[in-house]
Amino acid sequence: MVITITDDASNQIKEMMKDESEGVRFRFGIKGGGCSGLSYSLGFEYDINQELDTLDEINDIPVVLFNQDIPIIEGTKIDFKQNMMGGGFSIDNPNAIVSCGCGSSFRAKDREGTPGDC
Repeated sequence: MVITITDDASNQIKEMMKDESEGVRFRFGIKGGGCSGLSYSLGFEYDINQELDTLDEINDIPVVLFNQDIPIIEGTKIDFKQNMMGGGFSIDNPNAIVSCGCGSSFRAKDREGTPGDC
């Protein structure tokens, strides 16, 4: 398994998937941007590219990963925290060598990305 999704995060993702059409998958990956160069991308996906993507099932959730992101996100844990201000996903990536204060941007040893605004 490339990534781990906690029970709290799984429950939240499944709840959000109920609002989507049948056949939806959860996509997790990275994109350029943020003050440290890379930021996480979470969303839903209907179409996958068999050559570029890996499809996995984690906690009964179909998960799509972009193959080139796997070395940078391998071992990542996705959690969901609820607090008085609402809730949000938290991401713990052991491959991040630098993370910014906002927590949504990072830099990896083998990929710096393109820094921008947080």
